[in-house]
Amino acid sequence: MKATIERCCRAYLAVRNRHLLLWDLISQPMIVLLALALRTDAAIPPAYTAPALAYAALLMALRPVIFWYVGVYRQMWRYASLREARLLLVASSVTSLVAALALYGALIPLRWVAAAPRSLPVIEWGLALAVAAAPRLVLRLANREMRRAHKQSAQGRRRTLIVGAGQAGTRVLYELQDNPQLPYEAVGFVDDDPTKRNLEIGGCRVLGGCDDIARLAASLAVEQVIVAMPSASGAVIRQIAEHCASAGVDVVTLPGTYELINGDVSISRLRKVQIQDLLRRAPVSIERSQVAHIIRGKRVLVTGGGGSIGSEICRQICECGPAHLTVVGHGENSLYTIGQELQRRYPQVGVSYAVADTRDRARLQQVFAAARPEMVFHAAAHKHVPLMEDNLPDAISNNVLGTRRVLDACLTFGVPRFLMISSDKAVNPTSIMGVTKRVAELLVQAAASKSGNAYVVVRFGNVLGSRGSVVPLFQAQIAAGGPVTVTHPEMKRYFMTIPEAVQLVLEAACLGAGGETFVLDMGEPVRIADLARDLIRLSGLRPDEDIAINYVGLRPGEKLFEELALNSEDYAPSPHPKIFVLREQLERRVSALAGLSGLVDALIAAAREGDDGQIRELLKAIVPEYRRPELASQPQHTPEPVRAPQPRGAQQRLAGRLASERTS
Repeated sequence: MKATIERCCRAYLAVRNRHLLLWDLISQPMIVLLALALRTDAAIPPAYTAPALAYAALLMALRPVIFWYVGVYRQMWRYASLREARLLLVASSVTSLVAALALYGALIPLRWVAAAPRSLPVIEWGLALAVAAAPRLVLRLANREMRRAHKQSAQGRRRTLIVGAGQAGTRVLYELQDNPQLPYEAVGFVDDDPTKRNLEIGGCRVLGGCDDIARLAASLAVEQVIVAMPSASGAVIRQIAEHCASAGVDVVTLPGTYELINGDVSISRLRKVQIQDLLRRAPVSIERSQVAHIIRGKRVLVTGGGGSIGSEICRQICECGPAHLTVVGHGENSLYTIGQELQRRYPQVGVSYAVADTRDRARLQQVFAAARPEMVFHAAAHKHVPLMEDNLPDAISNNVLGTRRVLDACLTFGVPRFLMISSDKAVNPTSIMGVTKRVAELLVQAAASKSGNAYVVVRFGNVLGSRGSVVPLFQAQIAAGGPVTVTHPEMKRYFMTIPEAVQLVLEAACLGAGGETFVLDMGEPVRIADLARDLIRLSGLRPDEDIAINYVGLRPGEKLFEELALNSEDYAPSPHPKIFVLREQLERRVSALAGLSGLVDALIAAAREGDDGQIRELLKAIVPEYRRPELASQPQHTPEPVRAPQPRGAQQRLAGRLASERTS
C-alpha cells in the first residue's frame, strides 16, 4: 500500500501548469451547473439552461486570462505556501466578480439574465475557489509525502526534540520536514506555555515543558535538542542546557534576536550553545528606520574598522545604505579580512580602505580629504588593561593623541557627526587604559563645545567575542586541559554581545546633539568565576573536577567592580529605553575642560620622552578621580548598587533607575 501511494504521488508530480490550465477550462461548466443544482435543490428549471451556459462560457474566457495576468500559472505549486494561496484567492475572486458584473451589471445586455438566480455568482465563487485549489493542494501534499518517504528511507537520522512551539520553532519544523537531506527527525515540541500542551503543529505534538526534556529524551530516544527561541533569556537557555546535559543529549540553538537582524530563522543558522546564549538578555528594540534615515546616503568613516567593534559597526552601517564607507585601520591583515567580507555581503555599497595610523596627522588629513565624511565613528584604541600598564607612552599616543588627531580632522573638514567608543573603565579609572579613555572623552566634549556639532561618546563594558575578551582565554585554557585562571572569586564585569552593543551605538549616534556621554544598559554584572564555570560546562566538562579553577589575584590596573557613571554625572533618560544620557554637572565640566589643551600637550610631550612618572602626574591633573593601581584594590561604590537600600552617587542613581524601569 505504501509503495502504491508513493508511485501515485510520483506520477501526480508530473502535472504541470498547462495541465492545470486545461483543468481550469473544463471545470467551469461543471462549477456553474453544480452551483445551480445547489441553488435549486438539484432540480434545474429549463429557463436557467441558457443563462448557465452563457455564464460558463464567460468564465471559460475570463478565468484563464485573469489567472495568467495575476501569475497563477507561473507558480511551482508543489512548493506552495500561504503566499500562493492568497494569490489564488485573489485571482478567483476577481474572476467571479468581473463575470457577475458583466452579466448582472448590464455590461452585456441579455434578455434572459434576469431569469438566472442572483445568488448564482456567490455560490459559483466558493465552488470555483475550491475546484481551482484542489489539484494544486494535492500537488503540495504529494510533494511533501514524497519528501517524507525519501527522508524515512535515509540512514543516520537523529531523533530531535524542538524547544519552543512558536514561530521560530514552526519554521524549523517545516524545514526539517521539507528538506530530506537534513539528518533530523522531529519527534515533538516542548514549550512552557500551558495553553499549547497536546496541540499539534505539522503533525508534531507539544509534549510538555522544558522541565520534561530529560524524561522525554529517555522515553523517545532523543539524540538532539534544537532550541528555537531567539528571544529567550540567558537564564532559560542555561536551564535548557542543564536539562540536556543531564539527559546526555546534544543541544543546538538559533542565535539570539540581536543576531538575527534580518529575521533569517532557518536550519542554516543553528549552532552549538555558546556563552552569549547563557548571558542573553531581553532583546533590544532598535528603531532601524531612524538609524537608516541618518546613515542612508551619507559618507561615513570608521576608525579601527578592522577590530571586533569597528568591523561590526561597518557591517551594520552597510545594512543602512550609506553613500560611501571609508574603513580606516592600522593593521593591514584585519583590514583586508573585513574588506573581503564587506565586498562579498554588500557589493552594492561603495567601500574604500585606508591603512593609516590615527596618530599620523598628515596621513589622516589625506584620508579625510579623499573621503569627505559626514559621519565618523572612532573605534580605534588600545584596550588591553595590563599591557597598557607596561606601555604608558603608547597608550597615551594611541588613545589620547590618536583621538585628538581624528577630532582635529573632523573640525578641519566640518564633519557634523562624530561618535567615540569609550569604556566603563573610564569611570573612576585605576588603569592607564581607563584614564586615557577618560581623557579622550574630555577631548570629545571640548570639540563639541568648540564646534557646536553632534560629537558624542558612548560608554559600555566588556563585549563577548572581542579580541581582548576573557572568553577566548578561558576557551584556550579549557582546550589545553586547564586550569582556568580567574583573578578573584568576587570579580564582576558588565557584558554585552558585539551586535547588541553596536546596534545601540548606532542608535545613540542618532540621539546625540553634542557633548553628551551615552551609557548603555548593560544589565546585571556577571561574576567572572561563574562565567568560567559556564564555559567549562558548555565544553562537556565538570568545573573543579575535570577542569580546575585557579585564582591568581588582580592584575595591574584592574578593579573588582566596574562602574557606569561618575559622581559628578547626572543621569537622564533618552528616547531609547536601553540608552541613558550622563550629563556632567556644569561647574565640574567647566573645571575639567579648563586648561585641557595645555595639559594634553604636556601629556603627549611626556609620552614622547617616555617619562612614566610625569605621565601619571599629568593624568592625575587632567582626571582627578584617577587612582594608581596599587590603590585600586577596593571599589569606590557599593558592589551591588541595584539592591543597595540607600544608593549613593550617580552610579547608584543610574542602577536604581534601571531596576525600577525593569520592574515597571
